[in-house]
Amino acid sequence: MKGKLIVLEGIDGSGKSTQFKLLKERLTLEGRPFRSVTFPRYDKDSSALIRSYLGGEFGSDPGDVSAWAASVFFFVDRYASFKTDWGEYYNNGGLVLCDRYTTSNAIHQGAKLEPSRLGGFLDWLFEFEYTLMELPKPDAVLYMDIDLKTSLDQLCGRQSSDGSVGDIHETHADYLENCLRAGDFSAAHLGWRRISCLRDGAMRTQSEIHGDVYKIVKELL
Repeated sequence: MKGKLIVLEGIDGSGKSTQFKLLKERLTLEGRPFRSVTFPRYDKDSSALIRSYLGGEFGSDPGDVSAWAASVFFFVDRYASFKTDWGEYYNNGGLVLCDRYTTSNAIHQGAKLEPSRLGGFLDWLFEFEYTLMELPKPDAVLYMDIDLKTSLDQLCGRQSSDGSVGDIHETHADYLENCLRAGDFSAAHLGWRRISCLRDGAMRTQSEIHGDVYKIVKELL
């Protein structure tokens, strides 16, 4: 009996990692067994091409590597994770939570394409990973709905606090705007569950957003 796979997704700066942490803490407090994984897994050999790509070794602009090629880089890491870490647990009925998944390619690689090509890319992406390569399809994707200005403000604050300058995705505002476009399209096209991160143009509190996340997760369990 296959388990449940729930993915938290969103553009950079949307707060999904914070919500992922809060969700794990809530389920742990309730005594609910689960496994969690955050992609990419930068500490694993399977992410070597991802690190090279995001570090700018293949070009300083995200568009220097095609959406299809970059998607394969990220797929390899997901496939290795499924085979060596959580696949058996999931196939035996376990609950698995993911911070990013194949859905991130829909956003970050789909952002490289003209709107007229995005639907075809999504069809290829999910056929490749879920059908041909047999990675599990999520039972739900919770999409952190945010605007570009707030995303950039959040990224600026994060980079200022730790002294980092971000990867090639995070340092291109135009690219992030296209990520938002691709995310909005994907959420509508694929039936993702939208989690509103804003109220009256300002970021809602973490606890308010968590309440919405937790409500949907409980419905699925």
